[in-house]
Amino acid sequence: MPPDERPPGRPIGLQLALTAKTISMAFNAALQTQGGSVPVWLILNALTHERLATQVDLARALGIEGPTLTRHLDRLERTGLVQRLPGDVDRRTQRLEITASGVAAQERIRGAVVQFDRRLRSGLSDDELERLRSLLARLVANVSAEDRDA
Repeated sequence: MPPDERPPGRPIGLQLALTAKTISMAFNAALQTQGGSVPVWLILNALTHERLATQVDLARALGIEGPTLTRHLDRLERTGLVQRLPGDVDRRTQRLEITASGVAAQERIRGAVVQFDRRLRSGLSDDELERLRSLLARLVANVSAEDRDA
């Protein structure tokens, strides 16, 4: 297809972006029913299931910028869901730990995540879900290949 020729229909990137936005908003709303949000879920889930020694480790694992993560952690610490402790070797670093209240919140939010996932999968067969995963992976590979070629 010549570079100036438009593909038929709505551009797939636009449709994907709008779909992702709609689903993201619905997912956040589902998490809010349990007092959470996507960032809260990501942080609490990571602290529950991964060995992350420091705030820097958490930022890298989640792909969240340091200042943004700091704001989320400040709020989670104020509400008693996480605590920051001095580093064992370097006191300038802070270790993060999820509190008992944080574990309880993570469990409540996890219930909302599971329920939302069921809702999202509703009416899709296992074959359709696998095909969707494959197509989404191919889209990522397509843009990743373009980034490498640039």
